Amino acid sequence: MSEYDAIARIYDPWSRSVTEDVPFYLEEARRWGGDGPVVELGVGTGRIAVPIACDGIPVIGVDSSRGMLEVCAERAKLAGTTLDLRLGDLREPPVDEQVPLVIIPFRSLLHLDADDDRRKALRAVRGMLQPDGHFVFDVFAPSRDDIEETNGRWLEREPEIYERADWDEAARTLTLSVRSVEHRSTMRLAWLDADEWPALLENAGFAIDACYGWFDRRPYSGGEDTIWVTRVAG
Repeated sequence: MSEYDAIARIYDPWSRSVTEDVPFYLEEARRWGGDGPVVELGVGTGRIAVPIACDGIPVIGVDSSRGMLEVCAERAKLAGTTLDLRLGDLREPPVDEQVPLVIIPFRSLLHLDADDDRRKALRAVRGMLQPDGHFVFDVFAPSRDDIEETNGRWLEREPEIYERADWDEAARTLTLSVRSVEHRSTMRLAWLDADEWPALLENAGFAIDACYGWFDRRPYSGGEDTIWVTRVAG
């Protein structure tokens, strides 16, 4: 059972303010997705996948939460489209197809808290890509200000939906708790510094085309967020 099952029905209201990445990933799907399918690992409720599918690009969506996949299917139906949804893990996604593009939006790789797991997930992505395929994802590393402002405090993220961040800087982990009146869950994430990702990517068989500091494609020059555009190394 996934920690997201308990909050699947409040996930969309909880994350309603997160919109800036949608046009970015839609543009990447148009650029690299070809005739598809595009694979989204950590598809969640389809916040990214549904707009891509509505644009006419087939999407395979993988998630470890049955609850999130149920909401995703409902969201796709309401939008008048369909997704190929599959229950699975980032490290061993149930995808045998060779595809032109794999995406992992909204920091989902941070759910892997050991380099062995990260390497396994990256190798899995590499294995499903076509020889000229691309892999795009985003991650973050918290700033000192962010840690100080949020650590150990319940904050109302959206009306009647609260979250609490408990940071462990030594271990580089975040224990994130989310609750509403009827739903609650706690999950653990782990971050890397931006300069640690290139070696992991290159060792997994990727060449880095770009590292952005935000979804407006500004070059990364320090800060919390990194958005990586990579391709199969040839």
